[in-house]
Amino acid sequence: MFAAIKAAFPGKKFLAQEFRGMSTLVVEPADLHAVLAFLKEKQGYCFLSDVTGVDYLNYPAPQPGRFAVVYNVVCFARDERFIVKTYVNPTLPTDGIVEDPALWVDSACDLWPGAEWPEREVFDMFGIRFRNHPDLRRILTWESYPAHPLRKDYPVRGRGEREQYAIIDRTST
Repeated sequence: MFAAIKAAFPGKKFLAQEFRGMSTLVVEPADLHAVLAFLKEKQGYCFLSDVTGVDYLNYPAPQPGRFAVVYNVVCFARDERFIVKTYVNPTLPTDGIVEDPALWVDSACDLWPGAEWPEREVFDMFGIRFRNHPDLRRILTWESYPAHPLRKDYPVRGRGEREQYAIIDRTST
């Protein structure tokens, strides 16, 4: 698979690895959509299994960027999974309040409509935005939520967002 991608995208910079039979391709954010389209249209990866985000803050091994967006695609005809990963690095303080122009990648919703909700989840939890997404808004927290809870610099107990709500237990009516 790596050879086919390299042949289809001459001059592009990729990082490829295989571990325990799982192939992973790291692409530049600008090349993400084109590589995903090639995998779907030319290589038969017809199913998008998952889209997720990863925060590599304080990770022991150096990474190309702080955040990764990971696409897991499947080819049923060959019973293969293929991971495509891209890294983005914030250029502004990661408080989640100000939109960082460096935390944008192209959406895969035009290729796999099922990417809509997982991309929204990555946006909500990590603050990574997706260009050309049909409905990019928060999905797990409320619209005015002031942060992105799966970032590693977000406090485990929160920043006080829930203190305004009354505690309801079994004895409450």
